[in-house]
Amino acid sequence: MVGDFERRKSQPEREELVTDPDEIARVEAENGLRQTKFIEDTIEQNLQAATTFSLRPSLISSLNRLAIQGLSELPGIYRPGGTRITNSNHIPPIPEDVPRLMEEMCDYVNDHWHRDAWHLASYLMWRLNWIHPFEDGNGRTSRAISYIVLCLKLGQRLPGSKTIPEVISEKKRPYYDAIDKADAAAKQGKIDVTAMETVLKNALAAQLADFADTVTGGHLTGNARPGGNEGRQQRPRWTARLHEHYNNHPFWYWFAPAILAVVGVLISVV
Repeated sequence: MVGDFERRKSQPEREELVTDPDEIARVEAENGLRQTKFIEDTIEQNLQAATTFSLRPSLISSLNRLAIQGLSELPGIYRPGGTRITNSNHIPPIPEDVPRLMEEMCDYVNDHWHRDAWHLASYLMWRLNWIHPFEDGNGRTSRAISYIVLCLKLGQRLPGSKTIPEVISEKKRPYYDAIDKADAAAKQGKIDVTAMETVLKNALAAQLADFADTVTGGHLTGNARPGGNEGRQQRPRWTARLHEHYNNHPFWYWFAPAILAVVGVLISVV
């Protein structure tokens, strides 16, 4: 886990609306539930839509509004002043450039929709953090929109309740390192988000492993005879094998359609 002294946080020019840690935690938890529901609905609606998805800044603003409602005076609204990011050398662009940069970011995704899901999702995760358009919640917003685009490009809502955004938020060091590497490439006029792609692929593997753990555990326990040890004995064997395989062969989990097929087989045999 990333220590508090390593965590990154926006420091806008205006004072924070809420300062009590317990109150912040409570509001963030409530906002997280609402944002998760919005993410799920957005994915489902666009998967069922007859037209190709087109990314717009308004969607990103909606995600930020849900993330920081009650914690900021400007939820979902671009910051009117400068900002700093603690424990980061990156200096976000001036507020006057934010609207143009957000449009350009969305245009990049739409114009490059032929690229693979990993590149587009990773690009958004990095670029939104680079622009840092909002007073707060930029990281949560970047992880949310990245996940939406990843699912839409893969053509399916990925299974599991512990999703990629949550997996990344629990262990941010690789995520921060990937942002820094992309920042360094940008200073040289390059777009290189390969490190972020690795972060996303590893997070997806963790999400699917957690899903398989939950599903196989429920089925095996449910099928065990009352008072028997069969279910309790089999559950760790299946999950241990899955986690061991991921640790030994992580590249297999980089291809979501194949993993979904594996999960489907896993469910059918239990």
